[in-house]
Amino acid sequence: MAERISVAVAGATGRMGREVVRMVLEDDSLRLAAAVARTSGPADAGSLVGKPDTGVTVTPDLQSALAAARPDVLVDFTSPKAAMPNAETAISYGVRPIMGTTGFTTEQIDELDKQCRDKGIGGLIAPNFSIGAILMMKFSSMAAKYFPHVEIIEYHGDQKLDAPSGTSIKTAEWISQSRQELRQGNPQEEEVIEGARGGYYNGFRIHSVRLPGVFAQQEVIFGAFGQTLKIRHDSYDRAGYMPGVNVAIKKIMNVTGMVYGFEHFMD
Repeated sequence: MAERISVAVAGATGRMGREVVRMVLEDDSLRLAAAVARTSGPADAGSLVGKPDTGVTVTPDLQSALAAARPDVLVDFTSPKAAMPNAETAISYGVRPIMGTTGFTTEQIDELDKQCRDKGIGGLIAPNFSIGAILMMKFSSMAAKYFPHVEIIEYHGDQKLDAPSGTSIKTAEWISQSRQELRQGNPQEEEVIEGARGGYYNGFRIHSVRLPGVFAQQEVIFGAFGQTLKIRHDSYDRAGYMPGVNVAIKKIMNVTGMVYGFEHFMD
């Protein structure tokens, strides 16, 4: 049997972090090496997901956890503020970061790519691990060749910290690769309330909805004379992201440099 991939989870007590812990514990080819959470007292990681004790105690400090466990991979679902320092800490220990946290700038991605290459390891920043969401982006990019007038509406819960979402920004980037910049709407358009038309990106608009009771949805709307095309993806449960995270953990072992976007890991 091949040696198991050892995994550390940052943000282990969060809703996404607990799903990652569960997924790792249920895959015989993976081994949970460390669980990190700033807000948790000392508890066995298995207790987070209703599993038997694992021998892995949840600890508050990422650096000491990585130094002690020396995992192969770090999966991070924390916060935009913590994401960059967590990724740099992982790389400094030769641990491959898989970042599900959004909010990285282009400059930060370039810097992390350099750090990964200097260490000879790979890393991944993925705005979305959902295979359905990646297909939504791909189909939207295809449609933009024929329907250049487009707007994006993304919906998340009211506790999400960044707007627009990383998924909507990634979708906008894909669309822009298939479409020349086109400033849409009436040239004399005026916002009576500032921001009513949403965020501007390459000629089109992104609208962010933040409401309690909402999980994660995105709709890409294309308009043309006499018709519209709507491409929509809805996520209902965090477990839906785990097949993608699982694939990323296994494929990152054979990658060098920082990869932006889970679509690069889809065959």
